[in-house]
Amino acid sequence: MLRISSGSRIPNAIAGEWGHNPLPWPRAEELPGRECYCGKQGCIETWLSGPGLALDYREQAARELTAQAIIHAAGKGDATAQATMERYIDRLARALAGVINILDPDCIVLGGGMSNTARLYEAVPARWGRYVFSDTVETHLMPAKYGDSSGVRGAAWL
Repeated sequence: MLRISSGSRIPNAIAGEWGHNPLPWPRAEELPGRECYCGKQGCIETWLSGPGLALDYREQAARELTAQAIIHAAGKGDATAQATMERYIDRLARALAGVINILDPDCIVLGGGMSNTARLYEAVPARWGRYVFSDTVETHLMPAKYGDSSGVRGAAWL
């Protein structure tokens, strides 16, 4: 049995760096994974960031759009943008299912620029159930209360 200490000491000072773990349940076309700035390959962050979304779109469409433009185009019915968003949603569902399988949180709060994408809050929980090791998933997915400013606000409180 695995025991996780709940002591107040933070031994590695890396809590929350799940983005530098490999993308769970990778598809054949996702292997061996993209190079990450951290020196590893296939990190979640290379897929689940604004630049990762833009790169995925560029690989499919052979043209560049920003993450915001892709989200907008998907909402307007652009088939390539919609397919790109579907891949993003599935990847985020897989990545967060890993968090749920390990920590079983009541709630997961998204931050960063992509967290401003409203459709994620319904689409991802609708999909993560196929990856979570449970018959039901009660975890809630929510945006950060103060949006993109939440990290800065937290740092200011320190």
